[in-house]
Amino acid sequence: MSTRHLITIADLTAPTLLALLEDARSAKANPAALAGHLTGRTVLLHFTKASTRTRISVETAVARLGGHPIFTRSDELQLGRGEPIADTAKVVSRMCDAIVIRTHSHGDVEELAANATIPVINALTDDHHPLQALADLMTLEEHFGVLAGLIVTWIGDGNNVFHSLAQACALAGIHVRIAAPAGYQPDASIIAAATATATAHGGSVTVLHDPAEAVRGANAVVTDVFVSMGEEAQYEQKLAAFAGYQVTAELINLAADDAVFLHCLPAHRGEEVAAEVIDGPRSLVWDEAENRLHTTVAVLRYLLD
Repeated sequence: MSTRHLITIADLTAPTLLALLEDARSAKANPAALAGHLTGRTVLLHFTKASTRTRISVETAVARLGGHPIFTRSDELQLGRGEPIADTAKVVSRMCDAIVIRTHSHGDVEELAANATIPVINALTDDHHPLQALADLMTLEEHFGVLAGLIVTWIGDGNNVFHSLAQACALAGIHVRIAAPAGYQPDASIIAAATATATAHGGSVTVLHDPAEAVRGANAVVTDVFVSMGEEAQYEQKLAAFAGYQVTAELINLAADDAVFLHCLPAHRGEEVAAEVIDGPRSLVWDEAENRLHTTVAVLRYLLD
């Protein structure tokens, strides 16, 4: 039986996605019931990029399930001194029960999974962020009671976070839109695959330029920072490119009357979102952040069952 991994949301089927969300809801409602699921088991967390929500949620999830998390940075494994990824995967597979990795290159995570005999979980690469997408859908389902048929609009960079959100929305039958300026639209191959998945499940994927057009009638408006980790040298260039893409009160008021706001955090108030939006009554960002814990619990249970 092949080892299961979570490298992208495309690794999941629609029934598995919905089952994960159901398990996450149960984990949130009764966390004590899960104690002991990972007793005697160890999970390696290898992070080469800074993290608040991902690190805390994963470590807490492992501990809540009774397991032992081991955290390492890029300078704490022989990977940092040139040991091949394949060798590291084989060694860790003989000592740990799962690997959670947060790094830059998506190809590195794929290589790790290809050589590991234990589950590998992508905790963010430059191309995907599946754990965030699961938390986003859990938050929407909590609020609206249903996912299929919702309209979710992303404003801003067609980045790794959006790629995973689009894949998750497609599996759930959600209509997902993105408004991004030229040069910052999402990867065409990822969007093509997500569009095919969405069509099969009653949803859709639409790529636009105009934020007002994308937001009109939406149930949820989502954004992320305009300048991601590692892009600091492009700060002025990106801010200029994204002029007019800030989620303001005026923009979100074009959405449905019951529309909510999501953001994966950290947020830069006054850049991608106005303070009155992220700190206002439409914002679900704190529920969204907490749900990173509960969906991670569900993923660990699924992969290590």
